[in-house]
Amino acid sequence: MMVKKPERYFYPAVFSYAEGEDIAVVFPDLDVATSGANEDDALLSARELLGCVMFGLEEDGECIPQPTPLNELCLGAGEKTVLVDAYMPSVRQAQSTKAVNRTVTLPAWLNALAAEHGINFSQTLQVALRQQLGV
Repeated sequence: MMVKKPERYFYPAVFSYAEGEDIAVVFPDLDVATSGANEDDALLSARELLGCVMFGLEEDGECIPQPTPLNELCLGAGEKTVLVDAYMPSVRQAQSTKAVNRTVTLPAWLNALAAEHGINFSQTLQVALRQQLGV
């Protein structure tokens, strides 16, 4: 039976402020961190990181840790908690269409002829693979 994956994840992040430095962002429950030049940038970086981490955990079949309630986090000076969310349908879609590099070996004459005719190697390989796989 296929378990339905959550549409959204919500995790607390600790934003740390220090004069003249980027805002540090730590997800205590996930043991990952990022940063941003300002609050908007820090929040966007945190959302992107959260989406990537949660996608990785899902793909690897790992246990998804329970988020700590905001009021249970201990903060130091210059820190505040922010509840960060990741909308997973868009994260999963972006990961499934993500391009990857592959190295291919061709005879030199075929490479030269294709280049002479302005052939787009990536597009041609994608079309051929789709035909070969029937997708």
